[in-house]
Amino acid sequence: MKIAIAGATGLVGRKMIEILEEMMIKPSELILCASPNSAGKNIDFMGEAHTIILLEQALSQNPDIVLFSAGGEVSKEWAPKFAANGSFVIDNSSAWRMDENVPLVVPEINADLINSNTKIIANPNCSTIQLVLAIKPLQHIYGIKRLVISTYQSVTGSGIKGINQMESERRGEEPSEKAYPHSIDGNIIPQGGEFLDNGYTTEEMKLVHETRKILSAPEMAITATVVRVPVTGGHSESINIEFEKEYEIEEAKKLIGMMPGVLELDFPQASLYPMPKITEGKDQVFVGRIRRDESIENGLNMWVVADNLRKGAATNAVQIAKYIITNKLV
Repeated sequence: MKIAIAGATGLVGRKMIEILEEMMIKPSELILCASPNSAGKNIDFMGEAHTIILLEQALSQNPDIVLFSAGGEVSKEWAPKFAANGSFVIDNSSAWRMDENVPLVVPEINADLINSNTKIIANPNCSTIQLVLAIKPLQHIYGIKRLVISTYQSVTGSGIKGINQMESERRGEEPSEKAYPHSIDGNIIPQGGEFLDNGYTTEEMKLVHETRKILSAPEMAITATVVRVPVTGGHSESINIEFEKEYEIEEAKKLIGMMPGVLELDFPQASLYPMPKITEGKDQVFVGRIRRDESIENGLNMWVVADNLRKGAATNAVQIAKYIITNKLV
């Protein structure tokens, strides 16, 4: 079994390598790909040095699974080429997420969409992954009429450029390259992605469209506000839900705690609740501040935090690869 990683030198690509090691997935051959600027460099995997090559070279080696984290344009060009060669492509960009012929997969929810013919599989947006894992068990029992989401997103979601901008600003230096239109250090920026004609941003609309697709709820009313905050470690979300049915708060908490991949951390009297400092380096989605919304009938509030580089990106992709391997699809 051959596994390739496209974008192996980026934040998510390196995290994919790390998680393959943690999950003890050792392919017969690991093929690491990146841009010409990185070609020829070495990256260690399980004690062995692996040389970075170009995608053209990787294609000729016919990998069984390709984990893509190289941006949407690269995915649009190269994913079909690998798929045509018989490779399973697991893509971390937004290029294929809303394609009706491509499954958008969070393994704990809808891994059953993967079969021998789904050669391109989309990895959802990091904020979407933690959202749907937290609300899926509640949707199943109570039905969801409306979602209001506000995110507080780590600079790591903007890659190394976002981290460098924040760190440069904290040193009092002018960043050589900016990820954001304003200073991020000591500031919050209510913009994620580009603004659209409807006044929302691309990141906000990803939450709307991807959530509906994953939960098979095309009519679900969803509105979102995406905010960048000067932290690392994970994305945080304030989620307000209006259910279609009556619910009991203790039952809702129990359902959340039973969801695979979710860890309830909700002890407000002891000031214990999810925070990026707690979630960094972990694969669970942490849920706390679970409480009834007293302003509407059948309303509930929760606070959800997850490491956006792990479960929000690399871990979810590697879990999809593991599902393909475990179910002998390769």
